[in-house]
Amino acid sequence: MAEKNTYPVQLVQPDGRRVLDRVHAPLVADVDAGRLRAMFTDMTVARRIDIEATALQRQGQLGLWPPLLGQEAAQIGSAHALHPDDYVFCSYREHGVAYCRGVPPEQLTTLWRGAAHSCWDADAVRMTNPAIVVGAQGLHATGYAYAAHLEGAEIATIAYFGDGATSQGDIAEALGFAASWSAPVVFFCQNNHWAISAPVRIQSVTPIARRALGYGIPSVQVDGNDALAVLAVTRQALIRARSGGGPSFIEAITYRMGPHTTADDPTRYREAAELELWQRRDPIDRLRRLLEREGLWDSDFEQDVVIRADEVAARLRSATLGMPDPEPMRLFDHVYATPHRLIEEERREYAAYLEHEAHLEGAQS
Repeated sequence: MAEKNTYPVQLVQPDGRRVLDRVHAPLVADVDAGRLRAMFTDMTVARRIDIEATALQRQGQLGLWPPLLGQEAAQIGSAHALHPDDYVFCSYREHGVAYCRGVPPEQLTTLWRGAAHSCWDADAVRMTNPAIVVGAQGLHATGYAYAAHLEGAEIATIAYFGDGATSQGDIAEALGFAASWSAPVVFFCQNNHWAISAPVRIQSVTPIARRALGYGIPSVQVDGNDALAVLAVTRQALIRARSGGGPSFIEAITYRMGPHTTADDPTRYREAAELELWQRRDPIDRLRRLLEREGLWDSDFEQDVVIRADEVAARLRSATLGMPDPEPMRLFDHVYATPHRLIEEERREYAAYLEHEAHLEGAQS
């Protein structure tokens, strides 16, 4: 992995033309027409998932939703680099990665509807559930990676986080631990330019990727709206991790075109001209232009993609609307892996409260 790159790695320009890069292009030399089309399909489906979930929240069917609009290339490009036995530690915006890891659309909104503490079985897809604690997943990924290394497992972990999380102590501690113990972990920062309403320029006066160099961790900046370039640098980092080379840091320069979450109004803190600039760099449009230039785009493929995206969105909507409300006492399930005195005490108190409320309701009726 390059340690002194001056500009973000780019293999496809916004107009779809390829970039000559003798270092990184060989890393994706095997990416044929089928893989390019698959990546385009996954990016389109990820956006469709996002649009549908956002609409569900606006209609009162979800409590909250953190949109990924504009970050599809960073997520799909990196997800396509992962092996099935690698383990993903996400933040709360990696719906595209989850889809690529095999999470059924029906399970993507469970947490956000308040029907459960989590969305999916983490071990089934080797990916953790959405985590609201900013930066904590960096420590989890590092610890898991080091434990796997001690057991002789030739796998890698990847931790996804945003630019704002790099200001958290958890990420600093994870970088220090990973470097000292050569943990096979890839730190994947999606620099989407905004940590809620705080611009990246006040998060760091130097490129975020350079922070990793201070820990002795090789780092690279990549055009996060270029799915092929993201695939290349992520493969490079994962190869390093699996072969015993230790941790790596990737800063994917992308842009959050939507709000931080559906509770946010980005028009209060950013200019419309900035959004328009990044809309012209749309990652899905870029990959489509590459497919068109290389004769891989036709009406049949376009129709297949639309059908697939609509099918996934319909499954997500139907599952969300039909999701049963959980039994109140399930609130205490799976908080700890083993029995816990405090939880049992709270369970008894809550059961007594519910019984009291039911008694009052019965008396009033």
